[in-house]
Amino acid sequence: MKKVWIAIAGIAFAGTALAKLPEPSPEAKAKAAEAKEKAAWTDKVAAYQLCKAQDRTAVYYRKDKNVQPKADAPASAPCQDPGPFVPAAAATAAAPAASATAAATTPTTSAAKPVVEAKK
Repeated sequence: MKKVWIAIAGIAFAGTALAKLPEPSPEAKAKAAEAKEKAAWTDKVAAYQLCKAQDRTAVYYRKDKNVQPKADAPASAPCQDPGPFVPAAAATAAAPAASATAAATTPTTSAAKPVVEAKK
């Protein structure tokens, strides 16, 4: 009898496990996108720090062993600093404002250059 109740309870819970979750809110989607961007930026920072550490290690090795790099060896690319984290939403919001400010401060061609009539 106990096995029957366990089977019935299992069937009842299985139906709820297959239920669909509601669509996340726009705020939740934005927060998830920002978390994804921050994780990608963190990976870039980690790669930058690894690159710098490898450069320091190579310099120390060459100095300690009195070894010069081979002339035919390809030069490694310099380490690229990813800079501070700037969310894409903040960057896109700042871009239209910056272009509007630039357009407002740029003089128009008609105001900047007076029209000169040709002499006859």
